[in-house]
Amino acid sequence: MQLTKEATIVDRPMLTSPAMQLADFDYELPPELIAQHPPEVRGASRLLCLLPGREVLAHVRASKAPRPGAMLLLEDAIQARVLGRDEDLFRLEFVTDEDVVTMLERHGHMPLPPYITRPDADEDRERYQTVYARHAGAVAAPTAGLHFDQAMLDTLREQGVEFGYVTLHVGAGTFQPVRVENIHEHRMHAEYISVGQTVVDQITACRQRGGRVIAVGTTTMRSLESAAQNGALAPFEGDTRLFITPGYEFHVVDALLTNFHLPQSTLLMLVSAFGGYEHVMAAYRHAVAERYRFFSYGDAMFLARR
Repeated sequence: MQLTKEATIVDRPMLTSPAMQLADFDYELPPELIAQHPPEVRGASRLLCLLPGREVLAHVRASKAPRPGAMLLLEDAIQARVLGRDEDLFRLEFVTDEDVVTMLERHGHMPLPPYITRPDADEDRERYQTVYARHAGAVAAPTAGLHFDQAMLDTLREQGVEFGYVTLHVGAGTFQPVRVENIHEHRMHAEYISVGQTVVDQITACRQRGGRVIAVGTTTMRSLESAAQNGALAPFEGDTRLFITPGYEFHVVDALLTNFHLPQSTLLMLVSAFGGYEHVMAAYRHAVAERYRFFSYGDAMFLARR
């Protein structure tokens, strides 16, 4: 979720002691809290958990970049401490005992892409999401999937289309521009993916019966191709920095359904690698001339691998 009110920044430099002292590790402990006997039932102990989920990577929009140690007041309700930078993003620690995602759901706004210039509306909570989404974690929707409603999915199943599912948590780097002229010098942000044994088995069976593997969206494409970097598709869970450009050898996908992408974006490069550079750029010129609707809430295109 996106917090849209301007943050109040309280600049508090972090303590940088040259050497820690023995007294730094002292604390007051009432003697009656020292356990003298085991619990009546083994395993009946309490567990205090330091929740790493309070730390997030985030874009921070402010007149001056906050320094490590600064406290941010968001929506007049949420406090977050700046821990440091990670390239273009900030590492924040939320000061709360509440689940961070629950808190952001209550106070935040749907983080629409920057090229959508209007404020978010109530309908975006439903429409900027696929009907088959399962896991929270992405900063942007896999927009090729926005075209499918449940009725269409049911119809496709009745026609013999089989569906497999992968997970890719789109990272904040998806909106970062390519800042180098030589695209091969660009470094992709890491994104978490999960490709399970089930979908691997589905694709293997599809190949054996002569079927086609059609990826719905570049997120699905990157997930499957990342899991096939050794030449054969295998289960994989972890981060990917796979950057697909023209000349890439595809291992898994036969066809791609995708929305139209921004000029000079890494996703346009991926699509050009799959469909052929000249072919894709000509298609984009045609789409502009025919006034197709572009980007997240826009129209789509279907490409076979060339």
